[in-house]
Amino acid sequence: MGWTISHGTPTGEPTTRSYGWVGTLAETLAHALTSSDWARIQPVLQRRSGDPFTVSPAEASIIAALLRRAAGSGLMAPEAAKDALLLADAAARAAAAGHPWQWS
Repeated sequence: MGWTISHGTPTGEPTTRSYGWVGTLAETLAHALTSSDWARIQPVLQRRSGDPFTVSPAEASIIAALLRRAAGSGLMAPEAAKDALLLADAAARAAAAGHPWQWS
């Protein structure tokens, strides 16, 4: 089981990532971001349930920037940084299109 994340591919198609993948990335991001930046991303990456949710385009844009900052911080392993960039790209595509970023 896992999340289907909108705008996950360059063509705008959704992508699927396991709950474990998201959880592992969240743990890594928590150590690579300031506490205030982590607080901004945490509601997306540490959901208490697998219920679908959406992120506004404006918030998706902010999250994309924070994910990119974490990926470039040097505080993440290269593979984790790559994962953060994949998620940042999805958030940025949703924001650029003016669409909500959907997780289901």
